Amino acid sequence: MPELTIHIGGRGFEVSCQEGEEVFLQSAAKMLDDEAQILSDQIGRMPESRMLLMAGLMLADKTAAMDDKVSALEAKLAEIEAELQMLRNAPPPEPERVEVAVVPPSITDTLAELAARAEALASVVEEKQAQ
Repeated sequence: MPELTIHIGGRGFEVSCQEGEEVFLQSAAKMLDDEAQILSDQIGRMPESRMLLMAGLMLADKTAAMDDKVSALEAKLAEIEAELQMLRNAPPPEPERVEVAVVPPSITDTLAELAARAEALASVVEEKQAQ
């Protein structure tokens, strides 16, 4: 079993861990040391048992807050997944009805007649310009 010396609050502690867990132990020790450093900066020197207790409580408080956030996010995710499932199971929307205006034949005939007159007038104007 590997033995490591971890430093928390400026004090060294000999601890053992399972093979391969050294990195995790050092990471956890650093988190505890960071909290102990905050306490040391705010309160000053204190007995190691009190320092470890307070640092552990501060980490537990942060962990509890993170657990609350995770629970809230899991609830929100479940809500969104349920909404997504409901939308997937919903029947497709009805096709939109689009109405196209129909031009009566009399208007088409009138427009054709106006176009023919305009072309005739254009021809007359061109002839007069050519003379």
